[in-house]
Amino acid sequence: MSPSIPKDPLVCNGAALRKASRRLSQLYDTALAPCGLSSAQRSVLVHIDRAGSPTMTELAYAMVLDRSALARNIKPLERDGYLVQRPDEEDGRSRRVGLTPAGRAKLAEANRLWRRAQGRFETVYGADRAAALRVALAEIYSDEFAEAFGQP
Repeated sequence: MSPSIPKDPLVCNGAALRKASRRLSQLYDTALAPCGLSSAQRSVLVHIDRAGSPTMTELAYAMVLDRSALARNIKPLERDGYLVQRPDEEDGRSRRVGLTPAGRAKLAEANRLWRRAQGRFETVYGADRAAALRVALAEIYSDEFAEAFGQP
């Protein structure tokens, strides 16, 4: 017997989002387990792949992470040979991050598993609701929302 869905109108929006995020992380991490990556690690590889060879600052900004959290997430991926860091050719103080061939192969493997998890989510939650949820969440993590909230 599963517990009922809580209907607490007084629940903190931040707490509700964190709980939902933790649950989805658990579900996606389980789905990705056969490839040895967590959903957070896959996300790092996806963002690097999309950007090509971003600086650490660009990558942290794209992922809405501070640089120290990003550095912690990158270490095991670098150790396992999935990405490399190198100095920026134009600004020696900056470091650029890029995927290795092993990183591209690992991302392709993870993406196959992720697509299955994504499909399961959309089956359970509903494709239209899932699309609307992504739009709403994108608004919340936008710079405009942070500015309207009073954050620089």
